Order: sequence, then C-alpha cells, then structure tokens
Amino acid sequence: MIDDKSRAEIFNQYRRRLFGIAYRMLGTSADSEDVVQEAYLRWHKADAENIESPEAWLVTVVTRLSIDRLRLLAKERETYIGPWLPEPLFGNKIYTPEEELEFASNLSMAFMALLERLSPVERAAFLLRDVFDCSYGEIARIVGKNETACRQLIHRARTRVRRGKPRFEASDAERRSLIEKFLAAVGAGDEATLLSLFAEDATMTSDGGGRVTSARKVILGRNKIARLYYHLGLKTKGLLDVRIEPINGELGIVTTVFGQPFAATVFEIEGEKIRRVYQVMNPDKLENYATEKENSSNALSQ
Repeated sequence: MIDDKSRAEIFNQYRRRLFGIAYRMLGTSADSEDVVQEAYLRWHKADAENIESPEAWLVTVVTRLSIDRLRLLAKERETYIGPWLPEPLFGNKIYTPEEELEFASNLSMAFMALLERLSPVERAAFLLRDVFDCSYGEIARIVGKNETACRQLIHRARTRVRRGKPRFEASDAERRSLIEKFLAAVGAGDEATLLSLFAEDATMTSDGGGRVTSARKVILGRNKIARLYYHLGLKTKGLLDVRIEPINGELGIVTTVFGQPFAATVFEIEGEKIRRVYQVMNPDKLENYATEKENSSNALSQ
C-alpha cells in the first residue's frame, strides 16, 4: 500500500519535468501550475499499485490536460489585444544535470513563439519526441493516435518549426556583446549604430495585452525598429533601469521602473545581427519577476 507521503515523494521526483511539459505547451506559469496541480490530485486518487510506471502515467496525464487546456486558451487568445507572447521565466535557477537537460533546453522565447504555429496535438507530439525524447510508441499512447500518424504529425511540426529557426545560434558571449552594443546605442541616441545591429528584414513583436501602450501589430524592417528605439531612448533617458539577465534560459534585457518590471526583451540573433525582437510588457506576465529573482537568490545562497 502506497501512503500519501510516498505518493508525494514520487510525484516530486517528476514535478520539474511535468512543469516543463506544461509550460512549453501553454506558455504561462499559472496555467502550467494548474495543470501540474490537477495531475497531482489525480495521482493521489489513482490506484498507484497497479501503475507500472508513475513517470509515464504522470507525463500522459499532464500532456492530455495541457492539450485540453490549450484548446480552450486558443479560443481566448483570439480576442487578445495585440500579439500574444509566452510569459517569461526569469533568473538563474540551480538544476541537476538531468534537470538542466530536460528543463533548460529549447525554452527560448523564439522557440516558444514558433510552437504557436502548431495545433495542440502537433505541439504535444513534437515536444514529447524532440525535447523529452519519448518513443513513437509512447507518444501514440499519450495523444491517442497510431504510430504512423504520430510520425507524420511530428514530421509536419518539425518542418514548421525549423522553417522559422535561425541557421546559426549565437553563443552567450556573442549575445551579451550584441546586447551591450544595443543598450549603448539606445542610451547614446546613436541611430546609425542601432540600424547596423538589425537584419534588414528584422521584426519586433510586443505584447502589452491592452494593459499598457505597445505596438498592436508586428513591426517589420530594421528602419522602423531602429527609429522606435532611438526615440524611446530619448524619451526615457534616466527614467528606466535596464539589466542584462537570463530570460527563458537566454540573456535578455529586463527593464524596471522604480524597481517594478516594465518589460522583458529577448532577441533572436543570427550571425552578428538581431533578427527578431520579442518584448513582453503585459504587467500580468511580469508579476513573477520579483518572486523568481528571490528564489534564484535563495538557491544560490544555499
């Protein structure tokens, strides 16, 4: 007989992986935690002694719950004001090598945005195969399709995702260097340098959710983006605090006003140019900044 304490210990072994699946499916911490909590409740009610693999059972439950939740969210997001971007995850967290492999990989804002191109079932099958290394047989059982259909589903998803990915990923050092040049140019009001940092066909996506002033359509072209940041630098000089910090596992910029988060900005970089800018300004999606910073500090001090 498995008691409640043992059930909790088993569940906690896989909690981070379960959250990683849910977050990549849903894009917000709150929805992901809701799914993980529902899985926890179902696990406590399940006949655990007859479950051969708790991990497989929990992954199945979380994936199916995430598919259902994403279908509902997709309808809600149709009425979202302006572009929708995932809620950013902030800070340096302490992971075991296994957790680092499972949780920190393929978590970038650019990757999360690409996943929005997929249907809920495509997204689940693709993530389970390419991020969490599940077998086609496992995926077929989880999503309720045969293996042949799953292979086709995953192939289509890979094609859509790879079509939008840069050919070469920037290193942390290259990313930091480019961000520092960008911040220096904004601070100095150097429009020529700003222009030189962006690819000609660069895009900028801002998510204000109707809560704050932000572009309600994707901005196209380096000229418009450079001019926007040039004027922003002039208007806000001395008013904003900017820091280079990890956002979704990659270096980005966190902008605060009087200690409160104002924007989280990340860049997709190809070669030595900024290809895409993703800027989250919706206050609802920045609420976890202080909490995650505190958790990171506590983890580092232990």
